[in-house]
Amino acid sequence: MAEYITTFNNIVNNILGAEGPVFDKDGNFFMVAPEIEKNGKPAGQILKIDVNSGKVEVICEPNVNNNGGIPAGCQSDKHGNLYVADMRLGILFVKPNGEFQQVAVTDSNGQTMQGCNDCIMDNDGNLWVTAPAGEIAPSPYKRSFEEAFGSIYCLTKDRTVIRVDTGFRFPNGIGMIHCKDGQPSKLIVAETPTRLLWSFDIQAPGVVNNKAIWGQLPDCGCESGPDGMDLDEKGNLLVAHWGSGYIEVFQPEGGQPIKRIKCPFDKPSNIHFQPNSNVVYVTEHTNHGLWKFQWENKGMPQFCEQ
Repeated sequence: MAEYITTFNNIVNNILGAEGPVFDKDGNFFMVAPEIEKNGKPAGQILKIDVNSGKVEVICEPNVNNNGGIPAGCQSDKHGNLYVADMRLGILFVKPNGEFQQVAVTDSNGQTMQGCNDCIMDNDGNLWVTAPAGEIAPSPYKRSFEEAFGSIYCLTKDRTVIRVDTGFRFPNGIGMIHCKDGQPSKLIVAETPTRLLWSFDIQAPGVVNNKAIWGQLPDCGCESGPDGMDLDEKGNLLVAHWGSGYIEVFQPEGGQPIKRIKCPFDKPSNIHFQPNSNVVYVTEHTNHGLWKFQWENKGMPQFCEQ
């Protein structure tokens, strides 16, 4: 397997649990600090970062009924609003001024929402979300690392929350493949403990079939697994391999990685292309930092860019 050699540039460190990198339509950059606590309770933050100076601005600290959030993943709509996957609060809608609301406490079947981790928006504006935690606050905090109760949701454009599938061990990063006509065609979900990437064929918002193993990350002989991911314009999927010190690159058909990108840290957590650019931003849990590097292709345009 070829190793891609590039230079990583550090932007900022000490963002506890650094995750959720995303650009909005105006080029503003956001990420989250999920591991912040106050008085022993979650008090995660949603942050705006000046990627040139490294200046950090706290947009909000989500809290619902005195239950602090653990924000973990972000996506932007076409109006500069953020959708945030939160391990304690489910799905949040966050305005640019920091005002936020909890989107739902139950799904379309009346079941209590599970805590969420990462999200991706398809070209039609539907949000697909991984949910590796137990029921949202005020229920006790649980994670599906050992017991396979993790789920996948779809938040449709009309704000209906559909539980797409369940029975995963910590579903984590999530990616979306579209057809040449721009229609969403395949969902890719990372299952961290097994190192597997699962695929589903998309039939409609919140409706999938043909679940299959799409790819698997190599065994690096230590605790590791797939975390966040992003696509380049050629359809290659770049996957943060937490614990290995690498970003794995898969061809559009999946299978085994075709290239590896060596990182100057062991725990890459998530990746996101700068719009209309081959610059990739990487969050990581070794230094709890944000870095960037240049890839050989530009990123695949996302919903907010179109």
